[in-house]
Amino acid sequence: MSELVIKRFDSTQADFSEQMGQLLAWEAVSDDKVNQIVNEILKRVRAEGDSAVVEYTNRFDGTSVDHLAELEMSAERLQAALDGLPADQRKALEIAAQRVQAYHERQKGESWQYTEADGTMLGQKVTPVDRVGLYVPGGKAAYPSSVLMNAMPAKVAGVKEIIMVVPTPGGVVNELVLAAACLAGVDRVFCVGGAQAVAALAYGTETIPQVDKIVGPGNIFVATAKRAVFGAVGIDMIAGPSEILVVCDGKTNPDWVAMDLFSQAEHDEDAQPILVTPDADFIDAVEQSIHKLLPTMERKEIIEISLRLRAALIKVKDLDEAMEVANRIAPEHLELSVEDPESLLPKVRHAGAIFMGRYTAEALGDYCAGPNHVLPTSGTARFSSPLGVYDFQKRSSLIMFSEEGASEMGKVASVLARGESLTAHARSAEYRIKE
Repeated sequence: MSELVIKRFDSTQADFSEQMGQLLAWEAVSDDKVNQIVNEILKRVRAEGDSAVVEYTNRFDGTSVDHLAELEMSAERLQAALDGLPADQRKALEIAAQRVQAYHERQKGESWQYTEADGTMLGQKVTPVDRVGLYVPGGKAAYPSSVLMNAMPAKVAGVKEIIMVVPTPGGVVNELVLAAACLAGVDRVFCVGGAQAVAALAYGTETIPQVDKIVGPGNIFVATAKRAVFGAVGIDMIAGPSEILVVCDGKTNPDWVAMDLFSQAEHDEDAQPILVTPDADFIDAVEQSIHKLLPTMERKEIIEISLRLRAALIKVKDLDEAMEVANRIAPEHLELSVEDPESLLPKVRHAGAIFMGRYTAEALGDYCAGPNHVLPTSGTARFSSPLGVYDFQKRSSLIMFSEEGASEMGKVASVLARGESLTAHARSAEYRIKE
């Protein structure tokens, strides 16, 4: 591979805006072939249930089972995974779980109501989703942290049943994932993955119960399937590649910043690491650190492709302009690696998670800070939020009119309904008007 060259931009360049547009361009639309394959899988699972899921799992994951029930992990097996962990792993998992739970307990929405002077009561009733499906990548790409981040907010919200699906290609089972499922209170675990697992959760089969919402990351087939079943069930989001934007005043150790950029670049080749700083010398220093540290990385090939294709080192006039750039990008992860991060906080309008100060590595947020690491990507932080308890709660309006209130509001409704030529609406309201 040729020498690594990372794109550099300067906000004073006349075409800076156009360059930024090209840098951020990302289209995660599945191609026609993927859509075709996924639609066929969804159709078959919906029609044939267990037998289709078994056939696809045997074909894609190299299993050889006759019945879907053989692919269910028992509660005892999950407990055994937790009990069998090395002491340091179990302790780390338990600390992370406690912190995630404590943070999300503060997000619980409560029902409320108020009564008007005439006795009319209005309010909102908050109720949890009944059953949630959690998709967890399996095999080599196993993420126990994602189990905690997806399952625990659901449990805090009061979800009665969490069904987890996780592929085990070639029989590869990740003990940490099973242990996390046990710790997070997952109710049932099935060793199936891909679009067939999403279909089973969305439509239900003889063995896998139908859920109300599907959450969790997956490959392009999983993402395409989630998009296709949306409407039959709720979904969390269609996640794009991971992103990190580091805003730095030039005074953080450049090795730290380089490694923070690596921490997202190592996810996959499409991940996007970006540095924004007013200090040109610091850009040079970080680039030197990148070249120095890259050969030491276990996932250096992936990191290098990410840096080559999608990274950027951006020079701006000052930190105010840095925040303008950050808001345009609306990054999944925003690091404010500066002396006084709190002074910049009011200027942040769009970011999935904000990491403040030189010591707050994004990696801490991925595992054990407490806030959720399931975050909006590809600029969707402009209108989306991190996964939270609120994603597993529904809100119903409460309306109870008194006799007097119904009479008075009936007059209002009558006028508006007749203005829309909906006379049944009008007459229904008029019946309650007192003479």
